[in-house]
Amino acid sequence: MAAPRSSPAPGNAPRRDFVADALELTAVRCASPRCVTGAGAWALAFPAPGRPTVQAVVRGTVWLTVDSVEQPVRLEAGEAAVLAGDRPHGLASGPEPPVADAPAPVRPSTAGPFLHAGVEGRDAVVLDGRLELDPAAEELLVGALPPVLRLGATTAEAPAVRWLLAQALCELASDRPGASFALGNLAPLLLVQVLRALLTHRGADNHPADLLRALTDERLGPALRLMHDDPARPWTLAELARAAAMSRTSFAQRFKELAGVPPLVYLRRRRMRLAQRALRRTDAPLSAIAASLGYGSDSAFSTAFKRTTGLSPRHYREAGRSTPDRPAPG
Repeated sequence: MAAPRSSPAPGNAPRRDFVADALELTAVRCASPRCVTGAGAWALAFPAPGRPTVQAVVRGTVWLTVDSVEQPVRLEAGEAAVLAGDRPHGLASGPEPPVADAPAPVRPSTAGPFLHAGVEGRDAVVLDGRLELDPAAEELLVGALPPVLRLGATTAEAPAVRWLLAQALCELASDRPGASFALGNLAPLLLVQVLRALLTHRGADNHPADLLRALTDERLGPALRLMHDDPARPWTLAELARAAAMSRTSFAQRFKELAGVPPLVYLRRRRMRLAQRALRRTDAPLSAIAASLGYGSDSAFSTAFKRTTGLSPRHYREAGRSTPDRPAPG
């Protein structure tokens, strides 16, 4: 007779990778990767990209300025920076833009994949790429990032960021077969590095509450595991607080401080993200999707989905097939 299977002790249970879970539900692509070069005394100004932006210095020294950030950031070859993307920024050969070559604003429509400033030559080379995410994930990431996050050359993320941006630019410039597929697969890897940098390099002056802090918080971990493992169950605040070994009041307060939303709101949003993915990627009937997420009827599911995204599940699915992996706001 076979021996009964034993369950791992709670303390030995494998730790869930919540960041990987979040990435699974995030549609992301690298938009308009480009190479910026400069020589002599030069400066360029860029409007707020509206999306998280990653930059890596390949050659020379570059000074990065971000609107409302008091001091310019010096970036040497091998270093990188992540920008929240909600403010105008500039690149220059020195901390003070040269008077004779005032920073001309560069619009995305005129930037192209290669952009040069100053005299002839390549004293500085910077690789630049914007991350386009689905609206809910983009709002989360922009809210979590400081205006500028510097990655020193010795950090684990800087070399990976530089390599990924170089590959993205190469694919865009070469226009080889499969280039769009390659770009699509490089973007999630770039986002992984951004998330790792954000989690690793937080200082004492933590940015406002964000979901990433909740996902890696040991006290909230057991409750988050329950919501991730069985999102269809009608979890109560008392059950989730008990899993975290906290009072309901303390649990709800800590969860909102770290995640920015109450626990049951987070659960509802996760259900909607799962529904969006199922509608984009499968042909499962609406009734099956509704049941898998704990909704007792199609109408209840449709009402909740439309309240979150502004579209009925059927219309959302139809729209997704014409523009894949670009979910409606939610």
